[in-house]
Amino acid sequence: MKKVRFLLIALAIVAMVLAACAPAAPAAKPAEEAAPAEEAAPAEEAAPAEEAAPAEVAAVKEGDPETACKADEKGCAVIKPGETIKIGMAGPMTGDYASFGIDISQGGQIAVMDNPGIGDWTFELVTEDTQGSPEAGAAVANKWVTVPNMVAIAGHIFSGETEAAMPVYEKAGFPMLSPSATNPPLTTLGSSVFNRIAFTDATQAADSSKYMYETLGIKKLAVMHDGGAYGQGLADLVKEEFTKLGGEVVAYEAITPGETDYSAVLSSIAAKGPEALYYGGYIGEGIVIANQMDQTGLGDAVLFGCDGTYGIDLIDKAGANAEGAYAASLVPPESEAEKKFSEQYEAEFGTKPGVLSPYTWSGYDVVAALMAKVADVAFVGPDGNLYVPRTELVKAVRGMSGVQGITGDITCNEVGECNTAGPSIYVVKDGEWVNAK
Repeated sequence: MKKVRFLLIALAIVAMVLAACAPAAPAAKPAEEAAPAEEAAPAEEAAPAEEAAPAEVAAVKEGDPETACKADEKGCAVIKPGETIKIGMAGPMTGDYASFGIDISQGGQIAVMDNPGIGDWTFELVTEDTQGSPEAGAAVANKWVTVPNMVAIAGHIFSGETEAAMPVYEKAGFPMLSPSATNPPLTTLGSSVFNRIAFTDATQAADSSKYMYETLGIKKLAVMHDGGAYGQGLADLVKEEFTKLGGEVVAYEAITPGETDYSAVLSSIAAKGPEALYYGGYIGEGIVIANQMDQTGLGDAVLFGCDGTYGIDLIDKAGANAEGAYAASLVPPESEAEKKFSEQYEAEFGTKPGVLSPYTWSGYDVVAALMAKVADVAFVGPDGNLYVPRTELVKAVRGMSGVQGITGDITCNEVGECNTAGPSIYVVKDGEWVNAK
């Protein structure tokens, strides 16, 4: 009997244990709860990648290199599978003028990021530091023309180095599209490869002179320059334009770039009693001049610079001495494209476009335009390589018409002037560059 009772008790305990364990079965249902994994693989959300890569635009045609490349006077650039299509950009990436090279090349990098490439090939922006030197500019050009998959040059950035490099690219058949080389004679040298989207110094000088004479009421002007192709060329034009308007140029002086003391020449200028000092050159010397004007007797004179002196460095390094300084700038009108680029640039590099130089947007436009023209002429050969006929590309770049960039319309004339807009005048107010209207 005891055994029976023990057996019944044991069975009861087992039943209780089984009942306690029974809820474990629903735990196997998480398969339904795991269903959100389907939501976690949102094919629809991934769709923007398709919008960012317009395969239709990047389609590449087929062609016969034996025919096309032999018929082209300069032959073809050859890009093998797995290689990139290289576009070069040379300028000052270090030194006193580095803000220009860094800023413009960063604008160009955004353009490459926005471009999906051609067929199986992607673009690459290759930068080289010249510190703005003509000698370095020529050296870079001689290096790049030996690179088989280098197709075009988004530059150079400074006028002196551009002029030195032009004959090298001319001989090799490399098209150039500069965002910032503004010296007027560059398009009078008979080059078939050089083009630019920046306004010329002739336009800048005329607009700046008119603003000083008519808007600011300046009648007595002193003019300084750095002796370079860009700076002196601009100073000469301002001297001529300001005189035409009826103003008087009371002093015309040159300085040596790279020095840290211009007080002697500034004191000499101060003795002539100018109401404004115009400087043609770059921001490094512009900073020294701004910092020494007050102590040399030019505290009441307006400092009026150029696109070479525009940038955050003048404010950062001259501080209160930069207040009230003017400069010409190429800042584009507001648009959806400008807004998108500006947001992307700031997110990528942590600063707003136009802060380091006035050519941020131009850096984007020249690279974008060159990539578009490469896509127009490139073809794939039977061997699987991509070919870019060099002379055909040179003609395609020179023949651009109605291309809409962030900076405005890009239409090149017969000598490679592709800018249809002029400069804006900016002034430092409360520690910031603002449009002077």
